[in-house]
Amino acid sequence: MTASPASRRTGPLAGLRVFDLSRILAGPTCTQLLGDLGADVIKIERPGAGDDTRKWGPPYLKGKDGKEEKKELNICLTHHERLDGNTGMVLVSAALRQVEGQEKQHFMVMVPLGMAVHPGLRATVYTKDMWEQAQKNQKVDDSKLEAMKLSYALCHPAGCTAEVEAGKDVVGKLKTGGGLMIMAINAQGQVIAFPVPLTGFAEAFDGQPVGNAKYSEARKTLMAQIAQRQQQMMEEYRKQQATGSAGGGQQTPSAAAKGAPPAAEKKK
Repeated sequence: MTASPASRRTGPLAGLRVFDLSRILAGPTCTQLLGDLGADVIKIERPGAGDDTRKWGPPYLKGKDGKEEKKELNICLTHHERLDGNTGMVLVSAALRQVEGQEKQHFMVMVPLGMAVHPGLRATVYTKDMWEQAQKNQKVDDSKLEAMKLSYALCHPAGCTAEVEAGKDVVGKLKTGGGLMIMAINAQGQVIAFPVPLTGFAEAFDGQPVGNAKYSEARKTLMAQIAQRQQQMMEEYRKQQATGSAGGGQQTPSAAAKGAPPAAEKKK
């Protein structure tokens, strides 16, 4: 049973304490959202065993004696993720994964929960000219481009992932392309597009990796900025509510609450 000090929490649900007795995926995902909004979440798990998801993982290699062999390997991700500027939640994530000692590389995509990943997630690399058109909301003819079909990998509280083996041709397209257009299907059967710019990908891929400590510090700073933004939005909203009550009317939240989410690029 763990809890973070309520005095350090910010956001619209700051000061609210939630006891999470759920398990596996759906319940913990909901309480994670409450935590992102500032609630003090206390998650209670089975003594000695913990949540079932703590045991989830990829198939482990087994030795000649039939026992699992566990070996530490370095994993490098040339990574881009787009965050919601109000909550800090990941809206879409794309990464090229390199595992120490393995020649094959894999391209990975993560989309929010609720997307129909199993039928297949598709990602198309746009040329720089086509990407510029898409950014201007101009019609883009991508019928001659071959989309990558990604296979479902797993789902976790942050989202669902799919991946595909990335050969030299895929890496080359990512280096020279202007952006990725990731297409998924939501629960209502609607096609949802997730744009991912490729600006700086080639430099990050060919450059030196960033260590975990530096990456964690940068992410911590980013989360602190988002938390400050949440606090400012809440204070502004409360002022508007107070003004509306005094004037006999009711104001709506500021348009700042609908600001475009920032994107973060890094390599670890």
